[in-house]
Amino acid sequence: MSNNESFIDEVTEEVRRDQLFMYLRRYGWIAVACVLVLVGGAAFNEYRKASEAATAQALGDAVFAALENDDAADRATALAAIDVAGPAGAVAGLLEAAALQETGDVAGAAAQLDAIATDPEVAPIYRDLASLKSLMLQADTMDADTRRAALDALAVPGAPFRLLALEQIAFTHVAAGDNAAAIETLNAVLEDAEITRGLRDRAQSLIVALGGDLDGATDAGQ
Repeated sequence: MSNNESFIDEVTEEVRRDQLFMYLRRYGWIAVACVLVLVGGAAFNEYRKASEAATAQALGDAVFAALENDDAADRATALAAIDVAGPAGAVAGLLEAAALQETGDVAGAAAQLDAIATDPEVAPIYRDLASLKSLMLQADTMDADTRRAALDALAVPGAPFRLLALEQIAFTHVAAGDNAAAIETLNAVLEDAEITRGLRDRAQSLIVALGGDLDGATDAGQ
């Protein structure tokens, strides 16, 4: 019996070995493919990260090189030559607009800002910032009602530059001679918990200049 059992065990083991080799020949390529996919995916991911890092570094170097120009016109030209889209392009565009404004080209600066504000590929926060800066630049040239309507869109609850937009709305009321509306808007700014010290100081100073009373205003920022 012992010899028979040993023989049976050997035969069973041989059959299992043959089945294992058969499975390896039949399905082994799947395991190899999985390994290749995993290794290839990891390699591609590392390559993508390295490529993105190199692109970001090149963009940063180009922006810093442009900003090193002492002449505003040269800075604007160098920044305009940087060809990049998305958030990085928006930042370069904002810097270009600032350089154009410094040269006295307000129309060119406003046009650059409007291009950013209407670009659907740019993040909303950059679009809102560009729109606000454009409206501030055009305070003396844009129709007051049109400007106030555009500022209203930036002053909705939750908007990132809501309080700054409200401050500009107050200025439109002042320009229209409606000091009461301006003071009411400025008081709304003072009552907001997110007000900054600088904005609070400006709002309070303007209220006093307009003949308003600070006793009823809320210093939420203190």
